Amino acid sequence: FSPKWVFPKRKEDQELTKDNATFKRMLFSLGMVELVSYWKITCSPKVVVEAGSLNEEQILWWKHLYYHGQGEFFYTNHIETDPESFMELISAGTEPQGREVSVETKGCLVPIGGGKDSAVTIELLKKAGQDCCCYIINPRGATSNTAKAAGFSEEQIKIARRTLDKNMLELNKQGYLNGHTPFSALVAFSSTITAYLQGLHYIALSNESSANESTVKGSTVNHQYSKSFEFESDFHNYEKKWLHSGTYYFSMLRPLSEFQIAKYFAKCTQYHRIFRSCNAGSKEDIWCGHCPKCLFVYLILSPFLS
Repeated sequence: FSPKWVFPKRKEDQELTKDNATFKRMLFSLGMVELVSYWKITCSPKVVVEAGSLNEEQILWWKHLYYHGQGEFFYTNHIETDPESFMELISAGTEPQGREVSVETKGCLVPIGGGKDSAVTIELLKKAGQDCCCYIINPRGATSNTAKAAGFSEEQIKIARRTLDKNMLELNKQGYLNGHTPFSALVAFSSTITAYLQGLHYIALSNESSANESTVKGSTVNHQYSKSFEFESDFHNYEKKWLHSGTYYFSMLRPLSEFQIAKYFAKCTQYHRIFRSCNAGSKEDIWCGHCPKCLFVYLILSPFLS
């Protein structure tokens, strides 16, 4: 499989990525997250990594992310396994060669998903007088419109383009395993690359306090484990030990409940007609009006909006 990413780069830093071991490590780590989408097709018991090198501590780190990040996938596909035996991860590659390159960073990068949460983060940071840019993966109606409603100029909108391998989509049609992957981990590693290339320091996510809660009673299964504070802490440690990007990843909304976020968003009227939180209608940029996410947004905003 050959997935593809395209990142924006500043004109004044054309030589930044040349022979850059720091950058290569970040790309390798992004590849390690992408691996999950293709591994899940067959849940291969042995994974041999040849594109880079992993020590024992890193192998444990990645297995922890894969296992917990795939909690919903295991649950919905009725797969019973454990953190040790679900995968054997073998490092068979070498460390990237090149120079260590640190960059001066300042300002904030805000990933935009097109929903209410990132809009609240943007407005809180603007109110605090912070210098912000926004980050969008594969722009669509709601994400582009959110950036415009926030008042970002073209230069302040940083766009990355991700292309999935069509072979995976074809295998899914044939009945191979499919399901949820830790997309927010993909956002974490890809936004770190973007912030590094753009000279931005803070990466301000929009994950609320309830992202830490289990979604299956009596278990640790979490719909979006990679939105949890546990992952955020783990990511900090990983970045500090092995990436050295000079960026700082955190969630602006971590102290807030969904109810508090909804209350604040109710006042952000410029986003009301353009935001979308419907998975079923995301490609058409619509609210389907029938899925759990549409129902949730309707309920959480109902105390504040007609």
